Amino acid sequence: MSFDSLGLSAPILSAVANKGYHTPSPIQAQAIPAVLAGKDVMAAAQTGTGKTAGFTLPLLENLMQGTKAPRKQVRALVLTPTRELAAQVAESVTTYGSALPLKSAVVFGGVGIVPQIQQLARGVDILVATPGRLLDLYQQGAVSFKQLEVLVLDEADRMLDMGFIHDIKKILALLPAKRQNLMFSATFSDDIRALAKGLVNNPVEISVTPRNTTANTVKQWICPVDKTRKSAVLVQLINDNNWQQVLVFSRTKHGANRLAKSLDAKGITAAAIHGNKSQGARTKALANFKTGEVRVLVATDIAARGLDIDQLPQVVNFDLPNVPEDYVHRIGRTGRAGASGQAVSLVSHEENKLLRDIERLIKQNLPREVIAGFEPTHALADTDLSPAKHAKPRNNKQRSGNHNGRANKPRRQSSEQRSGKPGENKPNRSKDASGNNSKPSNQSRRRKPANRKPAAL
Repeated sequence: MSFDSLGLSAPILSAVANKGYHTPSPIQAQAIPAVLAGKDVMAAAQTGTGKTAGFTLPLLENLMQGTKAPRKQVRALVLTPTRELAAQVAESVTTYGSALPLKSAVVFGGVGIVPQIQQLARGVDILVATPGRLLDLYQQGAVSFKQLEVLVLDEADRMLDMGFIHDIKKILALLPAKRQNLMFSATFSDDIRALAKGLVNNPVEISVTPRNTTANTVKQWICPVDKTRKSAVLVQLINDNNWQQVLVFSRTKHGANRLAKSLDAKGITAAAIHGNKSQGARTKALANFKTGEVRVLVATDIAARGLDIDQLPQVVNFDLPNVPEDYVHRIGRTGRAGASGQAVSLVSHEENKLLRDIERLIKQNLPREVIAGFEPTHALADTDLSPAKHAKPRNNKQRSGNHNGRANKPRRQSSEQRSGKPGENKPNRSKDASGNNSKPSNQSRRRKPANRKPAAL
């Protein structure tokens, strides 16, 4: 099958060919005809399989046939959980729609709102946005949805994990009832399906990979090492293997900063991106990483979600994530679009339980490889993958953090979500992933949540 057979027009096909793509991925082959037909779609696929083009290409095709957006109006709205993902989706819209008479815009927090207001005043055909900034713009009268034709929820699972459910429901209440709805996600949990019931109408459901599986093009292995020697073994791995482009995941913002400075001191150019960095600093760090000026990008999970880096060869888990599903998303940064990649996890004895949870989730024991000179004090045991040992699936209340009948709170909150300072549990005014201020609830001001572990950020 080729893109020519999917019903796309010549200008879009030319833009796709200019990007070097000739054969659609499985998710694209199934999603594009359904979207072109005007149907609601729920699509799940691993990261790196082409979900963005799966909705961007048919969206451009359909909008090209209609009337241009008048002042302050939006014809298609794409919601994303993070600034970086919003920027990348907007870049895809611009690239594939370069020869079309359509206007697009992207809005997120962390940057000035006035230029965004001015851009929306002229009307846009496709608006890519993070939820918090979009609501700010609506409340200021900068945007209207009266003529909205299509809603796209991208990375819907992550939006719920990050606690955007209330913002999403507020936005849905502002939209016209008659519209096309598209949900694209790495996985569809029970929580996502519950949201979909009130969103999509008789959807075409597409799933090209089993839930919580990892790409077979990614070589995964564990490097057992003592916690205090992780930085040193990472330096040795980078130098011995001459790694020139490495994405490293840190659990905390403070840890990301510390590791980036340590690598720089060892002569390995590095930069950190996380929620405390300004949008300008995050954009510059990512750009320098893509061009090779920076060899190592150290990121928290929120900042790295959705990063699309062509041919990224190496991903390193400096810290294992607290949420095992995040391991799948992390290593999905490499091995994209059929390319090969390698995912290395530096695991200390203290992370044994986290490793067991990950291996049970992906249903495989990852090979261990000890680096000479870095033999750990305690060995890591293989995980028992027999069905009897598998953890029972969490119910919807557990997944959403709803333990006392309170609806739709994020499953876990981290110091990055609760506070502007790493590791601080005070209910200060904080910023969400789109850069907008949020106020703590009355309950959070009265007492701290009990026995809650920080999420992997």
